[in-house]
Amino acid sequence: MLWPIAIALVAGIAVGMVAARWSGGRTADDPSPPAQSDADEVPDLLSSAVDHIEIGVVVATPANRIVYRNAAASVHQGTHIGVLVDDHVTAIIDEARSGRRAARVVELHGPPKTWLSLSADPIPGGGVVATIQDVTERVRTDAMRTDFVTNISHELKTPVGAVAVLAEALIDESDPAVVTRLAGHLVEEAHRAVRTIDDLLKLSQIESTRPGDTVVNLTGVVNTAITRGRAVDGGRGVQITTFDPGGDIWMRGDERQLVSAVGNLVENAVKYSRAGDVVQVRTRVDDNAVEIMVADQGVGIPARDLDRVFERFYRVDKARSRETGGTGLGLSIVRHVATNHGGEVLVSSQEGEGSTFVLRFPAGLLEPGPRRDDIAAAAPAGDADDAGSAGSDPVSQERARTE
Repeated sequence: MLWPIAIALVAGIAVGMVAARWSGGRTADDPSPPAQSDADEVPDLLSSAVDHIEIGVVVATPANRIVYRNAAASVHQGTHIGVLVDDHVTAIIDEARSGRRAARVVELHGPPKTWLSLSADPIPGGGVVATIQDVTERVRTDAMRTDFVTNISHELKTPVGAVAVLAEALIDESDPAVVTRLAGHLVEEAHRAVRTIDDLLKLSQIESTRPGDTVVNLTGVVNTAITRGRAVDGGRGVQITTFDPGGDIWMRGDERQLVSAVGNLVENAVKYSRAGDVVQVRTRVDDNAVEIMVADQGVGIPARDLDRVFERFYRVDKARSRETGGTGLGLSIVRHVATNHGGEVLVSSQEGEGSTFVLRFPAGLLEPGPRRDDIAAAAPAGDADDAGSAGSDPVSQERARTE
């Protein structure tokens, strides 16, 4: 990691600035004490350079007087948080006066919650230089990494452990009915592990690769997602109704990612609906955005969980997730697909009454769609007549060619 080197460099520059100010232009023939001067006497170039660094720097004299503080170290001055930071800086400077480096990470509850890394080092002559670094993102990233490892270990341990137990039970079992039942459970647990791994690979691919840039029929994406939703209904009679502005909608994007995102939303809506409920899928286009709304009448999401539903492996109802075969990764995939396309995903819900998810993309991604000549050129030889008889619009021709 390079940030400790950066901190040392900043501290060195700050100490040099203070030393230059402290010397006050003395010569070898002038043994008089250094003249006290204000910060505006510090060389402008060095002062400006340190002020443009995000790491806060504070320099204290042997008399425990603060003689320099750069812009980053002054950002909270005059506020309640500033008072707390100053208290911690004073304390850590006092610790460093023993001749040893002192360091600590301070958690400020905010809002928003913030973590600061403070360090103080003694400098020649009895002074101390302290640095202040905002490490909030690093702390959150470390926490997410730890949670991820814990969650994935649990998610895979459960089905793998079940597979082991069921396999052991099958070894000595001779009753055909029991063997059939255990084998069925064995297959279910194996599929559960495979689903988790598949979703992890899918999420990793979405996070690490740039989305494709092709003209995608968004109406076709929605229809594919609806087909997937009906496949997971399980005979409960959940109805899926669609509302669209009429005609096909074309936009630039990655078709595979879009199918995955919309499919996850529709599947979730069906899985968390009650028998006979209705799931609505609506597509809307205006001057600012393209929106796909998926609304259900299901169990809903408690208000306390709304901010966390897009986290990896987060489940509102773990027992129901086991019943529906959910991996806890679907909504995280949706969020990353939206981000990859410059959009966002929004959620509103009322516990016991249902949830509404809106996948929103910028209108700048809209395209007029492929021209008839492009479709005809892409059609295999011998299919041109069939495509031509299917209808006068390009969409009808394309459907006729692919069906």
